[in-house]
Amino acid sequence: MKILIVHPIFYPVFFGGISKIAYDISVELAKRGHDITVLTTDALQGTKTLSNKKIKVNNLNVYYLKTIFKFLHRYKIIIPSSTSINIIKACCDDADVIHIHAYRNVLNILVSKYAIKFRKPYILQAHGCIPRVGKPYIKWLYDQAFGYKILRTASKVIALNRTEAQQYKDMGVPEGKITVIPNGIDLFEYADLPPQGSFKKKFNIPEDKKIILYLGRIHAIKGIDFLVKAYAYLVRNIKYDNALLVITGSDDGYLNEIKKLTASLNLVDRVLFTGPLYGREKLEAYVDADVYVLPSKYEIFGITVLEAYACGKPVIASRVGGLKDLVVDGVTGLLIEHGNIKQLVYAMLTLLRDDCKRREMGYRGRKFLEKGFTIVKVVNKLENLYNETI
Repeated sequence: MKILIVHPIFYPVFFGGISKIAYDISVELAKRGHDITVLTTDALQGTKTLSNKKIKVNNLNVYYLKTIFKFLHRYKIIIPSSTSINIIKACCDDADVIHIHAYRNVLNILVSKYAIKFRKPYILQAHGCIPRVGKPYIKWLYDQAFGYKILRTASKVIALNRTEAQQYKDMGVPEGKITVIPNGIDLFEYADLPPQGSFKKKFNIPEDKKIILYLGRIHAIKGIDFLVKAYAYLVRNIKYDNALLVITGSDDGYLNEIKKLTASLNLVDRVLFTGPLYGREKLEAYVDADVYVLPSKYEIFGITVLEAYACGKPVIASRVGGLKDLVVDGVTGLLIEHGNIKQLVYAMLTLLRDDCKRREMGYRGRKFLEKGFTIVKVVNKLENLYNETI
């Protein structure tokens, strides 16, 4: 089967979030003998030398389309060159099925246009991008001009869970066009975890110090301010002094605000900002963490929850969006109401003080992951959907 995968950012840059998911899916499909072509762009530094070339990446044919204009956050508006558009046409014409990842960007407009022209079925997977969160007027304009048509002419759309399925329905997508397939992770990446203590040694953290970990984008929607305030309450009011808060991830426009908040609460020596970690370094952070916290205001899925489970760690998460389906309250972790500081403090304290409960929840989280969220099981469902769509 000839499958065209589309996302503006792809390996080796910005290797996280949707780009990592699209990569893992592509590699697994290629392992099964499918002919995989990826359309991405050279919009970020690190791929300029690859512009409009077909590069072989783990048996994938990857085109890094040359861009002539970039504007707004990361890759929301990327205008490909005329040569790039010719590549898009050829790739769409050659594909049996097209899988578009993400929703509002220029690449999707062009790919959907040529998919229709060449009568090729395409599947859209928005990955939580449907709601107009942040810059709602610009997103409304996009939807009026392009978005509704892209949704209407898609052969199928993929929802990560019931929450996203309802978002599609609210945009006018018929229920029969919606298929629920969650994200998954490649357990092979977690087969050989780093030894305990590597992260603590690297950052000079005492061995007996417990770690509360947040790992992800440093963005206002992630609720990191809520976590910092709860941690301050834990330290100042509860007098629990044996845990370090570690905040790991790339700045998404909110890092300065969080650092100011940390300083105002006199927590500078108690909160560690590591910047983004990838590969082995990211695994070291998970391994040495005692609890992973995802206190988001809104979250459609939360792939980091699965990553924490893969490393045998319990998760505390907000009772919002798709997190309600990923965290089994009292079994694989604890769910809390976003903004309820005392509730988050109690959840952290409960797990930090009970080694047995942390180990049990971590074990159950790993089993929960293996049951339904591995990349192998996800791609099994995708293959069925591709065949059905064709």
